[in-house]
Amino acid sequence: MKDDKDNVQLSAVEDHDGILTIRGGGARRDWNGIHYKQGMSAKNVGTTKLSANIATIPPGGVAAAHIHVGFELILYIIEGKVRHEFGPGLKQVLENEAGDFIYIKPGVPHEVFNMSDTEPVVAFVARSSANEWDDIIPYDRNQPGMKRARTSTFRMSRRSTKSNTWFGCRHCDDID
Repeated sequence: MKDDKDNVQLSAVEDHDGILTIRGGGARRDWNGIHYKQGMSAKNVGTTKLSANIATIPPGGVAAAHIHVGFELILYIIEGKVRHEFGPGLKQVLENEAGDFIYIKPGVPHEVFNMSDTEPVVAFVARSSANEWDDIIPYDRNQPGMKRARTSTFRMSRRSTKSNTWFGCRHCDDID
């Protein structure tokens, strides 16, 4: 799966004089091991404080460890079961399933695993950032005090116990 998070189809947006619509959620984009319906953000409808879309983690998939810098996130699990490993060193574990809401505070390191090898996880994702993924940095579970890295690209992963490669964010100096 190649990352194509910036592949936004502006033609999918219908503007009805103050109410904007994307029918069917828009085209699929891929980023950090997750498939996303285009959804809405500053990139296509001009939001200033929020973004939302539908995320799908494929069977056996992993959203590599990362941190949301300066914004909140709410998920609603529509289908499937996920495991979040979170906190310093990703030592805490929480499982959620269809029907659960999840709130992730800014700055909490976490990695998300689809617990099924046969079924996808599908979730509605809402962020208090209009920038979608611009304010997200990778997190290395083996170096919880890691300083900022040099590029803004994530590497995808499959279920694995190996550490993720560190990449960074243009907005952050230090993440502890």
